[in-house]
Amino acid sequence: MSSRYQYHLFSLPPDLLDSLIPRNVRAQPPQPAPAPTPETPPPVPQVTPGSRACNICLGATFVDVDDQRAHFRSDWHRYNIKIRLNGRDPVSEPHFAQLVDALDDSISGSASSSDEESDDDAVATLVNRTRKLSRPSSPDSVAPTIPQTPLVWFHSPPSTQIGVYRTIFSPATSPSDYLSDLKQLQSGGEHGRTWAIFMTAGGHFAGAVVRVKRPDADDDDAGLTKRARRKQGGSQSINDNAKSKAVSAGAMLRRYGEQALRDDIRNLLTDWADEIHDCERIFIRASVSNRRIFLDYEGAVIEKGDERLRGFPFPTRRPTQAELNRCLQELTRVKISHLTEEALRAQDEALLASLPKPKPQSATASHSEVVKEKEKDKLTVPQLSPEEESLRDKWTRLLDMIKRGRLDTLKTLWEREGPTLGGIDATVPEWANEKGGTLLQVAAHAGQEDVTKWILEDLRADPTLDVPSAGASSLADDSGVESDSDAPRLPRGGAGRRTAYDLARTKAVRNVFRRAAAAHPDWWDWLGNEDGARVPSVLSAEMEEVRDEKKKARRKGLKDKLKEREAQEKEREAVTPSPPPPSAQENPRPKEVASNGPRKLGGASGGAESVAGLTPEMRAKIERERRARAAEARLKALGGGR
Repeated sequence: MSSRYQYHLFSLPPDLLDSLIPRNVRAQPPQPAPAPTPETPPPVPQVTPGSRACNICLGATFVDVDDQRAHFRSDWHRYNIKIRLNGRDPVSEPHFAQLVDALDDSISGSASSSDEESDDDAVATLVNRTRKLSRPSSPDSVAPTIPQTPLVWFHSPPSTQIGVYRTIFSPATSPSDYLSDLKQLQSGGEHGRTWAIFMTAGGHFAGAVVRVKRPDADDDDAGLTKRARRKQGGSQSINDNAKSKAVSAGAMLRRYGEQALRDDIRNLLTDWADEIHDCERIFIRASVSNRRIFLDYEGAVIEKGDERLRGFPFPTRRPTQAELNRCLQELTRVKISHLTEEALRAQDEALLASLPKPKPQSATASHSEVVKEKEKDKLTVPQLSPEEESLRDKWTRLLDMIKRGRLDTLKTLWEREGPTLGGIDATVPEWANEKGGTLLQVAAHAGQEDVTKWILEDLRADPTLDVPSAGASSLADDSGVESDSDAPRLPRGGAGRRTAYDLARTKAVRNVFRRAAAAHPDWWDWLGNEDGARVPSVLSAEMEEVRDEKKKARRKGLKDKLKEREAQEKEREAVTPSPPPPSAQENPRPKEVASNGPRKLGGASGGAESVAGLTPEMRAKIERERRARAAEARLKALGGGR
């Protein structure tokens, strides 16, 4: 691009304008430019050597690293990445803006959505709801598809090319009419041409109504007529939609700031309603959720689906007045390059050679073979309808709450979605890959005592239902399961059947079933082995009281025995005479042990013989160690009886 020529979009030289012809990859440059046919592919962008560009979003170039990073974080780039992975072609930014406008309101989350319903990422939702465009194919169509680029290029022989952003033209305009529209833009008309530019991101806002072309009777330059900028808190609504609504002071301040910013923007749009009504183009830079600030609300100045709406076909920075000026200059300044016709022809040939060639369909392939291939593709890649995706999401959240023991949120979700899921005894879908076949079995296997009790007693889940064969391999008698001497396991029932009780991996969960069997014996066949719930025994409140009393009595008896032993040891110590001083002792001789009698390992058996010949200090130390070991043994006995 040459820096010596800075042509304005609305003030092109007449001699240059008269010599322009549309650039067409398939046109032959040596011939004087015939008018391009409607079937001609989109023009090819001219990229300055050494400039930064995106390999996914064709035609997106950047002036520095900050622009490139901002583009990589944009929804347009993320959307193109996702559809590229799905085997589809990337779209231009104006096309992406149209897809967002045509999408349902639920893409950005409504204000009345509950805390339990998590909003998915807007780009992922758009990818899931956008249908794959059908590509007509025939045995003769082997020409590669040239991607559409943000710039429309025109050629002025012998070696001048100018580029204009495609978003400036109307979407209904055919590529063959771009040149005539460009000529019409040179006229300002009676009232001139005005554009509206609005940007919002990260709590910042900037807007302006710009006169880009004065009326024909006025020769002054274009200029800004109105502008506004406001900064409020960060994007708290994105966090509220992704998670539960935060209640911290900082979150409340940010949420208040966002609401204030939204109200200020809408009040500003109302004040500028007359100017916006006369605007020829309306450019909006906003995320998917922030676009609701400008569109689709009661009394909105800009209607959703307005044909004047445009997006910026290039990355933008933080919304400021300076950024508005820069974007306006970028939109209205014509891009210029100087390539000869031979260089253009070589460039076109290189582009066509780099494009992937479509696979032509064999002329001998029968219609039945084509149908079989399509059916095979459908089987390998199952496509879920929006209703199926919603149902799968409900099951996923429900099972996660059960396994995590989130009882309060589980109750709220079940009150709202329980009937749509088939009731409390509904079969868990196979794709969930759970060990149990019902919600009661899943809760029992997860070891959630409170959730199991709520499902079993409050919702009256059926405990006699069999565990599916897929989940029968991992049951409560696996390694690591607590033992329960009060409730022995029943032998495997007919045909190896197992129930929710058999999936319980802790004693506390098994006691939930036993207590329910004692409290509500007429609900189910609790004790049945072949057709019942396979609960081995009941556990009533009286039985638990008796068991607790026995434990208390056993602990009390152990404590009494311990006190009695300590008292006896103190009495023995009181009556035992103190040993004589070391100077008065003679050299003691160890008592000989009969060689033919029974002997214990470790020396003499008696306490007196074992300390014979030791000093009083050593004997006292040994006695303290014996008492310490005896006390440890008594503590272990008390701990094992609990």
